[in-house]
Amino acid sequence: MTRIATVPLQQVMSNAIQRAQAKLATSQQNLATTKKANTFADLGSESVRNLSAHSMLARQSAETTVAKRVQTTLSLYDAQLTGIDTSSENLRQSILTALGNGQTSGLQSTIDGAFEQYRNALNSTEGGVAMFGGSQTDTPPFKPKALSDLVGLPQSDAFANDSVVASARIADGVDVPYGVGASTAGGGLYTAFQSLAQAGPIGATLTAAQKTALTTVVDQLQSGLGSLRAVNAENGRRTTQVESMINSGDQRKTLLTGVIGANEDADLGQVATDISQQKTILEASYSVFSQLAGLSLVQYLK
Repeated sequence: MTRIATVPLQQVMSNAIQRAQAKLATSQQNLATTKKANTFADLGSESVRNLSAHSMLARQSAETTVAKRVQTTLSLYDAQLTGIDTSSENLRQSILTALGNGQTSGLQSTIDGAFEQYRNALNSTEGGVAMFGGSQTDTPPFKPKALSDLVGLPQSDAFANDSVVASARIADGVDVPYGVGASTAGGGLYTAFQSLAQAGPIGATLTAAQKTALTTVVDQLQSGLGSLRAVNAENGRRTTQVESMINSGDQRKTLLTGVIGANEDADLGQVATDISQQKTILEASYSVFSQLAGLSLVQYLK
């Protein structure tokens, strides 16, 4: 039996079903990606603005990453310089005590410990690279291995670093120098440790020459600590600057992310509602199409 149906009406319903299927597929994709615009072309007049925002966000993210790495390095500088400061100040106090009461017990150990702290800090590394070496990153910037090596050794021969200072761009047009050379950080204290080396081992009783030497060392330590603290103060100023730029960068990233999201991110609640409605429409379309396809003249020709 030949089935006769309204072909034009079937075509209309078929097109309607395809449109409903396309809308449902789009809504499901929006739900999966959480985006209401999957290409910049979908943004229409906002595409240029969002392209610019994406570019600015990428640059800001890169600058913030660099700034945070610099912040970490500056913190490591602070830790090493503070370690030298603490041990050298303790040494100065111990020498003053020994000169005051003549008790030298443990003084030589304090001297050796302060020198080791001084030497190890100046030769400290970050990721296998000498922190205080300037551009000479593959060799220890402070050469002497023991306090006795300082006897007769000119300061210029003790340090292997150069004057090159590292710099990084942490914001648009903002470059921050952050390197510290070993001779800059430790040069002021070198003369004090050299005087201690030349004074010889400290025994149970100070000799007259050692008393004179230790009196000089106290002043040298005070002067060297002043230089060291000035270097660390500058390091602290740079740390504050970097922290400020990081905070500003995070605020800009939040702003740009908001601009992008306003145009691209989907309202998931609305998407869920749309999917439910579109499923209902599609199911109704299927039902109508099925009824149209089943139409026949037979029941009317009896």
